Amino acid sequence: MTVMATSLATGHEMSVADVINSRAQSSPNKPFLIDPESGEITSFSNLKDKVSAVAAHITSQGVEPGASVAYAFGNSSHSAIIVLGIMYGGFLATAINLVAGDDTITYVLEHSEAKLVFVDQKNQSALARLAFGCTNPPSLITVDEKLLASLCDPNEWNPPSGNSDGLLMYTSGTTGRPKGVVLTHTNLLSGGQNAADAHQLSSQDRALCVLPLFHINGLCVTVIGPLVSGGSVVIPSRFSVSGFWHTIRHNECSWFSVVPTQISYLLHNAKDDHEDISACNHLRFGRSASAPLAPDIHEAFETRFGIPIIETMGLTETAAQILSNPLPPAERKIGSPGIATGNEIMIADENQTGLPCDTEGEVLVRGPNVMRCYLKNEEATSQAITPEGWLRTGDLGRMDEDGYVYITGRLKELIIKGGENIAPREIDEALYSHPDVIEAAAFACSCQHYGQRVEAGVALAPGSCATEAELIAICEGKVGAFKTPDRIYIMDDLPKGPSGKIQRIKLAELVLLET
Repeated sequence: MTVMATSLATGHEMSVADVINSRAQSSPNKPFLIDPESGEITSFSNLKDKVSAVAAHITSQGVEPGASVAYAFGNSSHSAIIVLGIMYGGFLATAINLVAGDDTITYVLEHSEAKLVFVDQKNQSALARLAFGCTNPPSLITVDEKLLASLCDPNEWNPPSGNSDGLLMYTSGTTGRPKGVVLTHTNLLSGGQNAADAHQLSSQDRALCVLPLFHINGLCVTVIGPLVSGGSVVIPSRFSVSGFWHTIRHNECSWFSVVPTQISYLLHNAKDDHEDISACNHLRFGRSASAPLAPDIHEAFETRFGIPIIETMGLTETAAQILSNPLPPAERKIGSPGIATGNEIMIADENQTGLPCDTEGEVLVRGPNVMRCYLKNEEATSQAITPEGWLRTGDLGRMDEDGYVYITGRLKELIIKGGENIAPREIDEALYSHPDVIEAAAFACSCQHYGQRVEAGVALAPGSCATEAELIAICEGKVGAFKTPDRIYIMDDLPKGPSGKIQRIKLAELVLLET
């Protein structure tokens, strides 16, 4: 079954630079970037001046357009300017995941052949040490107030084309080396437009960006999305549970994008925030992505705060969003990341042939937001993208008669117990039904009798007295004894990737080491 959503409104040949130039001309004084900590505001006119200055500075270092220029820093409005400036000059912005570990960072620097790395003072010494180990070490540029104040470019730039590569972002690499996802300017603008269309973003909207800019959700949804819609973005240095609602209220944000783990923490740490939330009448919706949102958490959050949460789904390979639930009053289906937005979705069998409604298969996506390739990896690219242009997501799901997709698991994460397929998400949702469970993830362990058995890890709210036996009993009641975990490990927190997605494989490895 295939569904086609709305087409790209910005035009396939436009680049990020074209959009910045257009905004600077049509809305020069309108705020785009807002730093809630310093109070600094960057208008679209300021943005054009600053990104062109960044591009000129890169060129002055002898770097040619198309070359990899990496960035390694935390969030700020200055961070967004640097990333957009790299793209503006026609260079390949290469994201460095600061929590990926030394080996992965060194690999990314080497594999991407980065010529320069923009790095903040906090991470400068660590990046210098890792860059030194590269065959051709990149030069490091420390991002501070002095650098940003010194950048100046009086010249006009010829913008890159929409077909030019704009972003290189590496997948988390839970198994083997991470793959470098190459996204063109067209891909990036398509991804941003998908978010703008699905959420009906306008120039009056203001986003809160609390996800890192080295992750596709933070960059493409909450920066590129407002860029194509002419809105604005509030960018604090980090996500703060205690300061979240104050930031939204004080800066009059109309929407935010978070991951399920953050939703869970906001829900379980809600105490004295009623005044802040009640004053947020400008807040239209919250957006959840990067991992499935458990229905019990979803419903509890909306009941507690009175704010609709729009569940969505996206990938690095698709410049983020591929599915989204509609905004109220249209029908939202709890437990589904929604319908196709800006691309086609197909549920297919192992031969990539479409399946009927409500039949489980692999989720495939096709559209202008789908990546160009995996860098220097033709084999992986050909395995991921079919000759017809469909990207194989590796996710298992089904589509109902209304076009809503339900994700049932990952091909690589299925638990096969006694020849029966068990989707970990079904067990996760049973665990999340307990009011004290903040994080939950089921995973497979080797078993002499069944081949694999089910185990799980959970993190509980502070002060909880919930026991393993109590959680096992809940699972038995909801999914039956066969699917119930043999063991449930109560932990301080579960291992997560940069997007906040719980990593089942690492959880299984961690449990194995501790037992």
